[in-house]
Amino acid sequence: MEDYAKARKLAQKAYRTALLKGSYPYLPVLDEILSFTKTASETDLGLVDIPLDQIAGTKTAGRTQAFAGNFMPLLPEDSEFAAKWISLYHAHLDEGIRDPIKACEFMNRFYVIEGNKRVSVLKYSDAVSISGHVTRILPEKNDSKEVRIYYEFLDFYKLTSINYLWFSQEGSFPHLLKLLGKTPDHIWSDDERMDFHSAYIHFTDVFEEKGGRKLPLTPGDAFLLYLDVCGYDGLPEKPHSQIRTELGKLWKDFTIFPQKPPLELSMQPAAQTGRPVISRLLPAASTPLKIAFLHDKTAETSSWTYGHELGRQHLNQVLAGQVETISCENINSEESGRKAIDDAVSKGCKVIFTTSPKLLGTSLKAAVRYPDIKLLNCSLQTYSGHLRTYYGRLYEAKFLTGALAGILTDTPHVGYLADYPIYGMLANINAFALGVKMTNPEAVVHLEWSTVKDSHPDEVFRQKGISYVSGQDLITPRHASRKFGLYDIRGGEMINVASPIWHWGKFYERIIRDILKGSWKQKESQTKSIHYWWGISSGMIDVICSKDLPSGAGWLLNLIRREISDSGFNPFSSPLQDQEGSWKNQPGNCLSPEEIITMDWLLNNVEGKIPSMDALVEEARPMILLQGIRQFLGTASGS
Repeated sequence: MEDYAKARKLAQKAYRTALLKGSYPYLPVLDEILSFTKTASETDLGLVDIPLDQIAGTKTAGRTQAFAGNFMPLLPEDSEFAAKWISLYHAHLDEGIRDPIKACEFMNRFYVIEGNKRVSVLKYSDAVSISGHVTRILPEKNDSKEVRIYYEFLDFYKLTSINYLWFSQEGSFPHLLKLLGKTPDHIWSDDERMDFHSAYIHFTDVFEEKGGRKLPLTPGDAFLLYLDVCGYDGLPEKPHSQIRTELGKLWKDFTIFPQKPPLELSMQPAAQTGRPVISRLLPAASTPLKIAFLHDKTAETSSWTYGHELGRQHLNQVLAGQVETISCENINSEESGRKAIDDAVSKGCKVIFTTSPKLLGTSLKAAVRYPDIKLLNCSLQTYSGHLRTYYGRLYEAKFLTGALAGILTDTPHVGYLADYPIYGMLANINAFALGVKMTNPEAVVHLEWSTVKDSHPDEVFRQKGISYVSGQDLITPRHASRKFGLYDIRGGEMINVASPIWHWGKFYERIIRDILKGSWKQKESQTKSIHYWWGISSGMIDVICSKDLPSGAGWLLNLIRREISDSGFNPFSSPLQDQEGSWKNQPGNCLSPEEIITMDWLLNNVEGKIPSMDALVEEARPMILLQGIRQFLGTASGS
């Protein structure tokens, strides 16, 4: 009776609070909700473990006024209802409530058909879940945010049978799969479900202990933000003290959710200024600034790593005596990345460049561990107030080589060989196609992908009678070939005409000079998302041309380059129509940087398509899961 009285007081408090807020004070009734909702179908889920937090009300109005909105009992202590509640409470204490309830699930909330008192007793006892026979009622698909999120949940549920996790933002369920390294068609094993549940409970215990329930996000939202920065591996074994420390560094991200840290986009280097007076009066520092470069591959096997190593060597030359650099290659796992960064810090490195998007997760975790280290990761489409990112506007150079291809081709066909359908790649393809269209309005760009299974791009280009192809942008020292930049394939011999180049040394030099001058604001980097996205005007991106290029073509190319560099001309400032005939940009407008970075469509003078996930070779999947464009969220086929 004493416990029933306590439960009733909780009910009365919830009842009064609801009335003061102008809310309905009793349990929600599903039948009443459905009377205003279009439904599609019903599905029998069988026996399900139902999280008590997600039991929201009753199916019918019969018993709804016996309970307040928190499922605590409202009826007097001397009622028959109270006697039955007390009897159930005794049974729960003695042997546990084992009989399953009957319920309906709608929008991942559960409504009781039979077993309201059992739910009430278990909620009073702070139980976690109850078993129940569940019927799922599906809402009819529509454009509302809530329904779209629910259908994302259904896809997730089919793979995992997990119902205790909920997000308030679209795209969160597929994003979670990406963070866990799961493909969107992988069905989870019992062990995977148990491990995930253990990690989630381990996190939420600390999150709620710190007052997370008072914040404007669900525990699932907070868990996803945490995984974005701190990762999933080893979470169940982490001590609570470590999770508390990590949550403390992320708490501001939680409080501003669903907003992201303010984005500061640096489109070109700041104007150079003279050294401050005080620095001219004082002697130069005797200890050089130590800088680490971390690569996921080697310079001999990767053109990308080779380019960044050239940038490091440039830095050593122009700032000799002021800097000391080290390089670490083949960092291809979370463990090796952590070890390499810890080693760099132990050697006194104050600046660390991680040169691949594959090292983004490693970099984020390290930025939380070492807030005083200046960490930068080379990647696109990254928003975090915990480290800075950088990349180049390669599409400007692609536009130039596209214009050149349009001039030189003697057929109405030009080829383009792409590798990964990731952020930035579609902008490169479309910019090249715009360049072709500017100088040869009737020409078509034929798109092929090197990462598609059983693809033979060279044969396709030969059969179509294509003369000029835009291939990879850099050569690999160990596997040097003529298939880079814009090349001529007529006569069976490849002749290089022009090539976009990355001059990473220009970027590294400017960033390190800023650090040496003291103009880097470390505190600001921890509260903003700062992304360097420099182009031709910075010298970081350029185009080199063959000396055999016709003089008129070279003159035009230089003219366009100057317009981009000096006048800020943007290729995406013209009217743009995609392959389906939809207008993506109107006259007088220019696509925003965000629209260019996240571009996931092809222009109407491009022949070819974006490959689906299952059309790609297995080796391409890790990169797609990490940086793939929007269509790769949520489905294995990418459709």
